[in-house]
Amino acid sequence: LNLYFLNNSSTRKISQFLYITYNIRVSHVSVASWAKKFAPLFDSISNRLSSTIDLSSSDEWHADETVVKINGKKHYLWFIIDSETRFIINFHLSPYRNSNQAFSLFKRAKEFGTPNTIVTDRYWAYKVPVKSIFNGAKHIRVESFKDDISNNIIESFHKEFKAWYKSKRGFNCFKSANNLIATFAFFFNYIRPHSSLNNLTPAQVAGAKYDDRARSNWLLSA
Repeated sequence: LNLYFLNNSSTRKISQFLYITYNIRVSHVSVASWAKKFAPLFDSISNRLSSTIDLSSSDEWHADETVVKINGKKHYLWFIIDSETRFIINFHLSPYRNSNQAFSLFKRAKEFGTPNTIVTDRYWAYKVPVKSIFNGAKHIRVESFKDDISNNIIESFHKEFKAWYKSKRGFNCFKSANNLIATFAFFFNYIRPHSSLNNLTPAQVAGAKYDDRARSNWLLSA
């Protein structure tokens, strides 16, 4: 999983690495199956720990969407991230790019509270959902390269996500895409230490209580 998520390695490269380094023969299909196998486990851990996440004093949440391909067809992947902890609050995958999808993204994110500010780009689909769901929060609609406040936090995250996504050469089906993206988000939130967060995970900075031993055990449980 570390190779799969941290180094943007393809499943074929991971298969080759295991053979060269450990003389272990395993097909790239098996490597992909291993990654998918962790999805339900990580989902249950995330559900259990989400109640310990404290974003009540958040200053800014940043939302944006990016394009992915599922079986060759364009889909839109929407993310919302806390600026201080870098915690991925929610994601939403859809073949559509409209206000209903923004509503879906924000509705579940609202379970974590309401920040002082929601930062998005100037796409019209964000305007009504932000006002309806986060009543009282300031909505800053950023125009790239022109506004003083930027959406760089989530744009930087998208670059990291897209590097990982491209190494997997797209997704085969909607269910598999959702599972793998959820696993990526869990790895990003709960397992990978971030140097910008003093080598803590976003979840730890946001208040989740677990130690390195627990984190290692998760990777051995599936």
